[in-house]
Amino acid sequence: MPDPAKVRVATIWLSGCSGCHMSFLDQDEALIDLAQQIQLVYSPIVDIKVFPENVDVTLVEGAVANEDQQELLKFARVRTKILISLGDCAVTGNVTGLRNSLSNSPQATLTRAFIETADVNPQIPTDVPALLPKALPLHEVVKVDYYIPGCPPPAGLINWVIGRLMRGLPVNMEGRSKFG
Repeated sequence: MPDPAKVRVATIWLSGCSGCHMSFLDQDEALIDLAQQIQLVYSPIVDIKVFPENVDVTLVEGAVANEDQQELLKFARVRTKILISLGDCAVTGNVTGLRNSLSNSPQATLTRAFIETADVNPQIPTDVPALLPKALPLHEVVKVDYYIPGCPPPAGLINWVIGRLMRGLPVNMEGRSKFG
């Protein structure tokens, strides 16, 4: 049963390395305090299959690289009050976006990754979501409310942003690379 006193928080992992989620978990003891104030309603670290309605804050890690991710991000945006780009892949495309320099062709990208660089049994996977022509930062797909940069962002910075949002305080990230 949902607790109306708790902030409904979701996290999404798109095309990234999970380092941002690891940094989120690296809040250590602060997670205990956070757990008393939030209800985690969707995340790769919980077993919930469908993104829920009425989410207060969603943190999204990774660039948008395929059609399924693009669809999930758009779906989450509609159901989320505050959407946050978490980490450099979500903010700029970062490492995931390196494929953009190869070509705008998903087929060329797949050929380079799975045929040209294969040492054994070169083959392109077929049972995977269709790649977008380019890997995109979140703001090129949906409206983003806040950006938390870093690769990965420091746990303290993630905690600072979430804490300020939960208290209704302004979040000014200009010039901020550390928390506090």
